[in-house]
Amino acid sequence: MIKVTRLRGEEFYINCDKIEFIESTPDTVVSLTTGNKVVVRETPEQLLNAIKVYKTGLAGMLPAVFSDRDE
Repeated sequence: MIKVTRLRGEEFYINCDKIEFIESTPDTVVSLTTGNKVVVRETPEQLLNAIKVYKTGLAGMLPAVFSDRDE
């Protein structure tokens, strides 16, 4: 999940696996696979970077998760 900020300053988290697309209209609108839309302060580029950091972090955890398995 990535942290985002509503236009009025409220911070919350979005499951980035549920993001369908991101638009700049000029406000940034995040459309989710659930049909919900959220307007946020972050730019599309900032969101893409946050998603990349999140996904890279998850990928880095995989060897540690599976290293405990018996072979």
